[in-house]
Amino acid sequence: MTEHFSHVVRGSGPGLLLAHGGGGGIEANFGPILDDLARTHTVVGPDYPGSGATPRSDGPLTLDGLADSVVATAVSAGVERFTILGYSLGTAVAVRAATRHPDRVTGLVLTAGFAHPTNQMRLAVDVWRELLDLGNKELLAKYLTFAGVGYGYLNALSPEELEGALAGLAVPEGAPEHVDLVASVDTRAELGRITVPTLVIGTRQDVLVPIGVQRELADGIPGAEFVEIASGHSMQAEARDEWLARIRDFLDR
Repeated sequence: MTEHFSHVVRGSGPGLLLAHGGGGGIEANFGPILDDLARTHTVVGPDYPGSGATPRSDGPLTLDGLADSVVATAVSAGVERFTILGYSLGTAVAVRAATRHPDRVTGLVLTAGFAHPTNQMRLAVDVWRELLDLGNKELLAKYLTFAGVGYGYLNALSPEELEGALAGLAVPEGAPEHVDLVASVDTRAELGRITVPTLVIGTRQDVLVPIGVQRELADGIPGAEFVEIASGHSMQAEARDEWLARIRDFLDR
């Protein structure tokens, strides 16, 4: 059965559906740009199971299930057709939604995305998952900051700022299921079936999802536009204005 997720709805205008990353949430991944997007669009932001106010799943998550549920959440909110803005794991959710619900999806904006985890990504995800099981929040925060933040931004932080960033890193209850799903993603076979306008925004300093992986995602989608921003995986904090400008330019067109 398709679920409706807990969600935010903001603004008015054409539909824009958000698909967040693994171990993230709508506020964590899109909070810095939500108000700006809502100035021109009706923004629907569903939280996956175990994020925000959506109850944690009692079993493994599937890409089909997430894709169907984020689409159903938008439709239940009165938004029948929409562009999907996906981040990290959310790019795979967006691709799957576009191929399963082509009558609903009018465009894709994919940031820090991948079609299939490489060996490098798989090792990173394995460590992430094992740290979640260990329950050592301080060590997990150090690892996710090392892997998730670009070198330019990270190395410019003062010791106090770095300490604050580590202390402020929140991990949602459903992160283990999210991370398990990241490891199993494979949308390579369906990329060629995407017919809507697509923008892929690459994060050039990304350790978690290397830029070559992001380029391959763009190369697999017919006619996709590819741009890069100077940022690691956490471009919300590192390059918020440039990220928003790229999204806005695409949406305006």
